[in-house]
Amino acid sequence: MKLTQEIIAAKRDGWELPEADIRQIVAGIADHSVSEGQAAAFAMAIFFRDMSAKERVALTLAMRDSGTVLNWDDLPGPALDKHSTGGVGDTVSLPLAAAVAACGGYVPMISGRGLGHTGGTLDKLDSIPGYVTQPDNALFRKVVREQGCAIIGQTDDLAPADKRLYAIRDVTATVETIPLLTSSILSKKLAAGLHGLVMDVKYGSGAFLPDYRKGLALADALVGVANGAGLPTTALMTDMDEPLATAAGNALEVTYALDHLTGKRREPRFHAVTVALAAEMLLLGRLAADIEDATAKIEAAFASGAAAERFARMIAALGGPADLLEKPAKHLAAAPIVRAVHADAAAIVQSVDTRGVGQAVVALGGGRTRPQDPIDPAVGIVALAGVGDTLGPDRPLGIVHARDEDGFERAKARLREAYRLGEGAPERGALVAERITESTHA
Repeated sequence: MKLTQEIIAAKRDGWELPEADIRQIVAGIADHSVSEGQAAAFAMAIFFRDMSAKERVALTLAMRDSGTVLNWDDLPGPALDKHSTGGVGDTVSLPLAAAVAACGGYVPMISGRGLGHTGGTLDKLDSIPGYVTQPDNALFRKVVREQGCAIIGQTDDLAPADKRLYAIRDVTATVETIPLLTSSILSKKLAAGLHGLVMDVKYGSGAFLPDYRKGLALADALVGVANGAGLPTTALMTDMDEPLATAAGNALEVTYALDHLTGKRREPRFHAVTVALAAEMLLLGRLAADIEDATAKIEAAFASGAAAERFARMIAALGGPADLLEKPAKHLAAAPIVRAVHADAAAIVQSVDTRGVGQAVVALGGGRTRPQDPIDPAVGIVALAGVGDTLGPDRPLGIVHARDEDGFERAKARLREAYRLGEGAPERGALVAERITESTHA
């Protein structure tokens, strides 16, 4: 066994680390025999020296093996999942999981909470009374097997080395390092025992990595490492230059997802991304002959109501109300102030600072800037204007749901700042810009 500082020095000097060295330092991070200073130095060495494809795979597998690894081989169908790098109005996981389950897939989705301007899937589900986001393993497995999907939070025994290293990276400016980002995301997905994974990598003003080239580099790395680690993975590069849904805020996004599932409202952009990601999951799970067949099956799951039924069953099985689809207003929290925010004059939306829209939700209390911050599930913004929309007396920038007048005024100011208005029809980029099935990383 080598000294930890020898391993750090080797990476600092640009050497490729053998798998045994990587496993040694990851095990030390997990059991605290590696100090915070050493872990920080290791992360910084990777930041400056990068990692080869072989090292990235070894790091990810070592992080996976630092805790419990689930196994779903006893299911009658493939265990499939989708992971998004996050954005505003990204409520895709809720209808997607149910639609894939309705098509014969099994979706044991382990999700996270939001931080900064992005919303988290668990925060949305926490707005549903009674829903258990941290079930024990027996209940989790039971719901996945019987209902086809279960969306829950990460447990402490899944990839614990990642949890400690992430906290250290967060305070040492190494969060956005591609090898560490990749291992952080994939170690948890590999620990979940999946048979196939689809990555939704966002780019644009509301994305974690706004720059397209950086997003593409992350997508490429994720696909390369996941496939190298034995997890079939496809990535889609999708647009986050405006909110994906026209609702942002936890209970409001649950209502939006319910409307999508029941067919009460299916907005084209949100629907297109949801169907594209879900179809890729069916393809990875060999539940469809080709992408056209997969797309048709997902569309049919929505049109027939089968996806809505699956979602309702999942909610009830994890402690939520059995009539949530029929009576959402009975169960979901509502804000006392609901008021439109208008532009000063009629105009056409030219572009949106999507991060600014997310910050307006945070200003209402619907997001957090620190992990320990509380969330108000009732607040948020609906009817958000999109690029190309014509604003006027009957078309506001959005409708704010606020807890009090101060919150409304803060959100109003941020929402107005987030929109660039003008005349003429603006150009919109592709909603799904690229599909990555193989890595180019050498």
